[in-house]
Amino acid sequence: MFARIAVLTLLCASPVLADEVNIYSHRQPELIQPLLDAFTAETGIAVNIAFVDQGMAERLKAEGARSPADLVLTVDIGRLIELVDAGVIQPVDDPVLKANIPAEYRDPGNLWFGLTTRSRVVYAAKDRVKPGEITTYEDLADPKWRGRLCMRSGLSDYNVALTAAYLLHHSPDETKTWLQGLKANLAHRPTGVDRDQVKSIWSGECDIAIGNTYYIGQMLNDPNDKQYATGVRIDFPVFAGGGSHMNISGIAMTKAAPDKAAALKLMEWLASDEAQKIYAETNHEFPVKPGVARSALVQSWGNFTPDTVGLADIAAKRPEAVKLIEDVDFDG
Repeated sequence: MFARIAVLTLLCASPVLADEVNIYSHRQPELIQPLLDAFTAETGIAVNIAFVDQGMAERLKAEGARSPADLVLTVDIGRLIELVDAGVIQPVDDPVLKANIPAEYRDPGNLWFGLTTRSRVVYAAKDRVKPGEITTYEDLADPKWRGRLCMRSGLSDYNVALTAAYLLHHSPDETKTWLQGLKANLAHRPTGVDRDQVKSIWSGECDIAIGNTYYIGQMLNDPNDKQYATGVRIDFPVFAGGGSHMNISGIAMTKAAPDKAAALKLMEWLASDEAQKIYAETNHEFPVKPGVARSALVQSWGNFTPDTVGLADIAAKRPEAVKLIEDVDFDG
């Protein structure tokens, strides 16, 4: 039996069966379906997945012990922390997960685990920005980029995480000055998502943008977007004295989890060499398990030095980051 994609209403109405895992996901089901199909083929355990873009923590709180969801999949450390703060997930003290997932990519209390990593990088116009012109995140505030930078909202999950990481390398005053520099360099008011920043570079609205690595991979494999992505180069900036900012897609077990045993099997499998390779090939992200190779396309972007600050530390700085972003009226 292969994994089934169920709409949210059907998932909540269906009875829980033996050897079946129900997932609430921030990721579009088609992005992870190849993984779930492979898991079901190998184990015989069916997987139902419901896309829940907003309000996942609130929904789980409302459902309480009656929730049909065993696992949650998220796309950002901030969303994982929302689930922690809501008290809707439970710790999983498992030796396989600890062995396969580095400590910096899992919760110290075993509440959440990273499955893939991605870096927040610079998209640069190949014909207008020379390699090496941007080497640090600090460089992005240099006045030489005045009117040449495109970004999505400063309050997007990804940019809040980047700002929180900046705070771990700099004082609040220095971070505020950096945000003001970024705002001054914007070609226009923050808008759209990361894909839209690539299109803005292609159209000549700006020369550089900030975005996640995997979007370039997705666009290069999309006939409708390939033309935009081919004109863009990925540059991996670092923090002064640090490395390139990293974020994760992650997983956690819900507090209600009707089938904990099957859910744990899926968690362990997703951290295996086989699953990590499929995940990397499908979503153009970096495997979290050491020793698993990146896809050929991702390898073509070059090597980089990941920042060593822990995601839990980044999460702790998020409220301060949001306040600074609002203080400078970044999106105004």
